[in-house]
Amino acid sequence: ARSRTVGELLAPTSPFDKKCGRENWTLAFAPDGSYFAWSQGHRIVKLVPWAQCLNNFLLHGTKNVANSVSTRLPRQNSDSGQKNKPCEHIIDCGDIVWSLAFGSSVPEKQSRCVNIEWHRFKFGQDQLLLATGLNNGRIKIWDVYTGKLLLSLMDHTEVVRDLTFAPDGSLILVSASRDKTLRVWDLKDDGNMMKVLRGHQNWVYGCAFSPDSSILCSVGASKAVFLWDMDKYSMIRKLEGHHNDVVACEFSPDGALLATASYDTRVYVWDPHIGVILMEFGHLFPPPTPIFAGGANDRWVRSVSFSHDGLHIASLADDKMVRFWRIDEEYPVQVAPLNNGLCCTFSTDGSVLAAGQDGSVYFWATPRQVSSLQHLCRMAIRRVMPTSQVKNLPIPSKVVEFLCYQI
Repeated sequence: ARSRTVGELLAPTSPFDKKCGRENWTLAFAPDGSYFAWSQGHRIVKLVPWAQCLNNFLLHGTKNVANSVSTRLPRQNSDSGQKNKPCEHIIDCGDIVWSLAFGSSVPEKQSRCVNIEWHRFKFGQDQLLLATGLNNGRIKIWDVYTGKLLLSLMDHTEVVRDLTFAPDGSLILVSASRDKTLRVWDLKDDGNMMKVLRGHQNWVYGCAFSPDSSILCSVGASKAVFLWDMDKYSMIRKLEGHHNDVVACEFSPDGALLATASYDTRVYVWDPHIGVILMEFGHLFPPPTPIFAGGANDRWVRSVSFSHDGLHIASLADDKMVRFWRIDEEYPVQVAPLNNGLCCTFSTDGSVLAAGQDGSVYFWATPRQVSSLQHLCRMAIRRVMPTSQVKNLPIPSKVVEFLCYQI
């Protein structure tokens, strides 16, 4: 089935504008669904209120397929205390933008730093930050509501390829770089770098937190998929199975599954707690043998994203297709065409998929399906129980297999 187009956000062009340099490497939705941001190429990031985008799509004749999308506007800017209508911002980051991440603060969450009294910034509950990773190794932190630069983090020596905030509201930021390291920053401590995670032998392409913020996955060149304990800052295990560079990763909403996308034309879905591959979604048929998986076969998978329902995964590949998969089916349930796509992500409520191409963004309606009660119960259990604990439950083996996503 073809996925239905919701709308598009096109980058402005000039008569002298070349395609080169307009790659859209990154896009992101705010955790509360209030804002959407993407890189337009040439150093520029665009920030727009998401509810306003949906209204514009509806006004211009595109069917509103996202009636359930939250239109809750962001809370007020903590600096002014005034009720401001959310507005667009165009941010010039000063260098090519490779990565974006939104971070929101929970004021009760204690910072890990010692010198509390020396803070330049006090982030309230209404704070929303945007981190941008740049070509020159810098990370710039912006206030979403004002568009103002707050911090500039400068320890990386190469491209900052990916960024991710801890979902717990602690404003812990992790950056993945071509300098072969991951760095952990505490933005409540004015961007103090807390730890350097070393282990990758080559470029690090991506990183993602588990929903409870306890585990970090990092992926990179030379087939690397690493899991890190974010309490001890130590490596838990390496996941082995890919045959080429691994370029994207994301946990399922309950933390029980991990999806990784690779240039070997495959998306693997793992049980990260025991390091086993549960599912394989191939983008080339028949699948290439390992000796050919590193070749330029025009099926490299560029991006992968988990929907909030825990049932669907989106992937984006070099064969000019976006695919929607169900975790319990072998073939895509919906597809959509996209040339030169490099990144994709689901909206906060999961009703829309956004994908970037040449500085612009295209949106599709995601598969609409009511989750079964069994699956909802499985997600509720798996949010709090790792695989080892599930396997020790005094319940029938078939139920254990279901809870472990093995049937």
